[in-house]
Amino acid sequence: MDSKHFISITPNDGMLRDLSKTQHPTRLYGWGYTGETLNLSGKGTYFGFVVDGQTDVISYHAGFELAFTLTKGMYFSVPGAVSVRGGCGIAIASLSYRGMFMIGGPIEEKGRLRYMDGCSDSLLIPPTIKGDPCLNHLHFPPGISQTRHTHPSIRIGVVIKGEGHCEVPENEDGTGGIVEIPLIPGQIFIIPPEGHHSFFTRDSRLDIVAYHPDSDIGPTHDDHPMINRTYVNGISAREIDKIRTKSIV
Repeated sequence: MDSKHFISITPNDGMLRDLSKTQHPTRLYGWGYTGETLNLSGKGTYFGFVVDGQTDVISYHAGFELAFTLTKGMYFSVPGAVSVRGGCGIAIASLSYRGMFMIGGPIEEKGRLRYMDGCSDSLLIPPTIKGDPCLNHLHFPPGISQTRHTHPSIRIGVVIKGEGHCEVPENEDGTGGIVEIPLIPGQIFIIPPEGHHSFFTRDSRLDIVAYHPDSDIGPTHDDHPMINRTYVNGISAREIDKIRTKSIV
């Protein structure tokens, strides 16, 4: 299915969707489905998730090659050029963002944060600064009937465990009948901005990893743990303008 509300992506190697001309310039890639190595250029930051198998992530920095082995359920954030080989998974390029290098996982059995309608969420790769992209793990226990909703920006997801379905409206304007889209492990999808959707489970759990290109939480230069919890004569450094760093050089 390919609509205003939900786009199913066939898993494959290489670029799966070019969204570089959108509000949040993004490209979606896959690797390992035909055994080829995925080589990605140095533009932007790459968020990746290992759907199955064992994957080697090779990063290039200051003339050095750094190699890390990840297993199923692990994830990464790599700024600059990276090569990915073995196993299979997805990589999402945030083309205008310079992120931090990070490797994490495997994901846990359920989310750490309460979400909606019995679902939970974990922020796997948080925004470094408020507004930055992030990577999330959404957990849906059996018997979930989620409220129909939208998001203000694109969502890119992959089903990593269990099964369920997504319901979207038949018509572009959000009206009409319901279209039911089965969700199974390995399925990749895109939810366009303002796309109406809701997720459901019956007897099985459902786990999804989802990329968001923006965030409305996170540290800022005026509000972060280090500045807030540094005190001069009992006063937080956040409140003492004359000692605040004015720029980063």
